[in-house]
Amino acid sequence: MDAIRHLLRQHEEALNRHDVPALVDLYADDAVVESPMFDTVRGRAAIGRSFERLFTLFPDYSIVMSDALFLSEGDRAAEFSTVTSTHLVEFFGLPPTGQRIEYHAARLFTVREGRIVYEQRIYDFGGVIERLEKTRMEREMAMAAAVQHTLLCRTEHVGPFFEVAGASLPCRAIGGDFLEYIDLPGGSLGIAVGDVSGKGPAAALVAAMLQGMFAIVAVESPSPSAVLTRVNRALCHRGIEPRFATLAYGVLTPDGRLTHANAGHHPPIVLARTGMARLTNGGPMLGVFPGAEFPEQTVALAPGDSLITFSDGVTDAVAPDDRDFGIERLLDRAHAHRHEHPAELLASLFADVREFCGAAPPVDDVTMAVLRYR
Repeated sequence: MDAIRHLLRQHEEALNRHDVPALVDLYADDAVVESPMFDTVRGRAAIGRSFERLFTLFPDYSIVMSDALFLSEGDRAAEFSTVTSTHLVEFFGLPPTGQRIEYHAARLFTVREGRIVYEQRIYDFGGVIERLEKTRMEREMAMAAAVQHTLLCRTEHVGPFFEVAGASLPCRAIGGDFLEYIDLPGGSLGIAVGDVSGKGPAAALVAAMLQGMFAIVAVESPSPSAVLTRVNRALCHRGIEPRFATLAYGVLTPDGRLTHANAGHHPPIVLARTGMARLTNGGPMLGVFPGAEFPEQTVALAPGDSLITFSDGVTDAVAPDDRDFGIERLLDRAHAHRHEHPAELLASLFADVREFCGAAPPVDDVTMAVLRYR
């Protein structure tokens, strides 16, 4: 952890000096940087050119890394910073205003042999939006939605013993739900659905932080319970009040054993050929009780059985006559679509929710994932 922290401190200092050669030297030859500003950049030469362009566009660019919001595990790290500059050029379609802007940035790093091999940047431009006109605010929110979309895992993922499909639809431009699939050491698959309280940019930023923590901890922790325990302690330590988060996390092994832990989230549905069940074991929401425990539940899936994990935006969806979609309707529709391929089943459930809501506006983010054991 100290080595990665030192490396990222060097990175921060070189950024503030606008020292492109020093920055390039911190990356591996085949490094990849994903950024909403410069898209995907591959190789040290291209990364160097992206930094040169950054400092040309923003001559007074500066960044401050937060020691309180730094997490490192193994060869991966999540770092959260505050960036300041002056809006002197066209920026994501916005004409220059000459205003001093400040925004928050989250960066996820993978480091090997003392150099950065992968970096993903996530920006929250809420501070800029507050000082721009309504039309400019709309453009920024559209950009934020595109950035958040890049955070979502692959919508479909197929492995030797599983198929999984998932999607997340925010009720506003950006939302507080997240969905993650993780290929774990040893060949198992991890699948998680999280939901941060509230809506809009603040919830989205906390969701990005939670997703970064989860992605790092999950590959190093032996069990879903251990993952939730560590993430909960980290969130409590950082004090995200008055926000909290719920998270459902399961690990499927090649022999069909599904181990699941829940932190205040809706119990997922096991859709088996022998019937339906819900994984009800769990603990409280994340970020509230430092000593909380998250008991696990293990079930054996047979080939063809599925796990449906969802956020409360599904069951809380409201029809024009103020009726809730509800868990019983979800169970009924899941049973009706049980023979469909995971992507088709997912699409059918989303269609059922949309049809139920009709013209009523969405009240919450809607996230679902369907995992099938093959």
